[in-house]
Amino acid sequence: MQKSIGILNGPNLNLTGEREPHFYGYHPIELLLQEWKNNFPNCHIEYFQSNWEGALIDKLHDWRKTKQGIVINAGALSHTSIAIADAIRAMDLPVIQVHISNTYAREPFRKNDYIAEVVMGQITGLGVEGYALALDFLCKKSTD
Repeated sequence: MQKSIGILNGPNLNLTGEREPHFYGYHPIELLLQEWKNNFPNCHIEYFQSNWEGALIDKLHDWRKTKQGIVINAGALSHTSIAIADAIRAMDLPVIQVHISNTYAREPFRKNDYIAEVVMGQITGLGVEGYALALDFLCKKSTD
């Protein structure tokens, strides 16, 4: 049976490939998404991105009953959103957090991460490869 995995991206990640490529990479997310779908045929991958906190929370609520795992990069909301952390806390499925850049080697405010406290694991600073690593883990993880 094919697992259903959600990838949730927060503010400004729609500009991946354009915005500060030295941090966020040179490839647009649409290209990467197609690559991930090709590389993980045993998973149905659904992608959602929003610059609005409430839309991200609504999607987490929608996915909590329909997905077997979630990859989340809430962007800067990782450092401010207790509400997103609470939405994840209400889920009974594995959630892996990805940060494209090494947030701990950047500005001091990025070292505070509300989401890190409520996810199964975190991949930080490995570029967009972090998504593939998270997908690999979630697609292989038993749902038993």
